Amino acid sequence: ACLGRPPRAVARTRIRIHCMTMANADTKVALVTGGAQRIGARLCQALHEAGYDIALHYRSSGVAAEALSAQLSVLRPRSVTCFQAALGDRSAGEELAAGVIDHLGRIDLLVNNASTFYPTPIGSVGEEDWETIIGSNLKGPFFLCQALADSLKQSRGNIINVIDIHGERPLADHSLYST
Repeated sequence: ACLGRPPRAVARTRIRIHCMTMANADTKVALVTGGAQRIGARLCQALHEAGYDIALHYRSSGVAAEALSAQLSVLRPRSVTCFQAALGDRSAGEELAAGVIDHLGRIDLLVNNASTFYPTPIGSVGEEDWETIIGSNLKGPFFLCQALADSLKQSRGNIINVIDIHGERPLADHSLYST
């Protein structure tokens, strides 16, 4: 549990927000998509260490998100807010952007790290595969950037798009992911 508070669903949206806080006006805020595990978790740790408050996004890794939030909150209480959303849905990304601004008051850095990865051999790819992988890996980050553009301009913020080597060196049987 994050700071002893149970997860609370936001009534008007399909996102879930945990550990609602308002960032200190002087503290920069980083939104890291896919921030609960692997590279995303390491990015959250490094940015937190650098002084950022963290908007930690996850899709289905709620337990890992809560654990990382608790770990970082020991170092600096109330410095991590968890947001759950499926970014392949344009409106969910827009709601995530609004949730970060509403609950943290600002955004200084967007790190698009979330991705969906599974085999999609040529000849077996269906429209659902297309929507899932392209939605998470391309559509979601694009519309999230767009939704946060004005706020990032206001804070003179930045966007970092994390990509995989398999965009340059395609992985066998992962045709959509390597596109």
